[in-house]
Amino acid sequence: MTPSRPSRFSIRRTIARFFAHHRWARLTGLLSGPLLWLLVAYIGALAALLVTSLYHDETDSSGVITVRVTDLALDNYHRLLDVPVYRDVAMRTIVAATAVTVIDLVIALPVAFFMAKVASTKSRRRLVIAVTMPLWAGYLVKGYAWRAMLNPEAGLIKKTFGSTPGYGMAGSVITLAYLWLPYMVIPIYAGLDRLGNSLLEASSDLGAKTWRTTRSVILPLIFPSIVAGSIFTFSLTLGDFYVNRIFGGKTQFIGNTIYNNFSANLPFAAAYATVPIAIMVAYLLSARATGALEEL
Repeated sequence: MTPSRPSRFSIRRTIARFFAHHRWARLTGLLSGPLLWLLVAYIGALAALLVTSLYHDETDSSGVITVRVTDLALDNYHRLLDVPVYRDVAMRTIVAATAVTVIDLVIALPVAFFMAKVASTKSRRRLVIAVTMPLWAGYLVKGYAWRAMLNPEAGLIKKTFGSTPGYGMAGSVITLAYLWLPYMVIPIYAGLDRLGNSLLEASSDLGAKTWRTTRSVILPLIFPSIVAGSIFTFSLTLGDFYVNRIFGGKTQFIGNTIYNNFSANLPFAAAYATVPIAIMVAYLLSARATGALEEL
């Protein structure tokens, strides 16, 4: 009499028993999919970007046809360093990202403090929803709404206050500061929420005024949270290109320059795309020392 084949249930039980006794197999099974996706979609795309940046386009003898040369060279990076306009665009983008970060920080600090230390528990939940609610609206909707408000001829701000920053660099910075404000408020709110009220009371008992308590107690303790928020606002501004297209006019950011060269000269666009990557790598390495990455 031939033995019957093991049932499907027994096979599943054997597999389950194997994974129960081998922790490394469980981890491999759980992480292999996400790690493979990360390797292909992110690391692979980044590697393709870096390789493409080492190509360059050349025009043939007729002057009409452009040929892509795949011999690895640093011509595009030499162009970035030698042509002043590209350095100016990069510096302008860094200045805009810094301005957006500072504006968001100035607004976020009192808002987050009120949410964490003044508002009641019930009101606190509503305020968190109110702060994050703008993220529910479309990116372009908010951008064009601010364009309508900042219209130098008939915008809401012009009619209400008699003057307006208008378009250009100022309009881009204001709109980007509005767009990324929730990313600064939430990390600071989380840091203040963990800050014990006893520390504030002790500072007040020792005679410290509001500004002294803020400078000597609050800001040093929530500094990692501030840096965490600045990572969002700075990096998002550094990589943005569409708001500047709406407001910037002839004022170019790094994102606009990459977009404009994407079809005309892909290798050069890829080389310029490494500039914000390098800036953010340096920024993250600096932020790592403050413990801000643990706040993300």
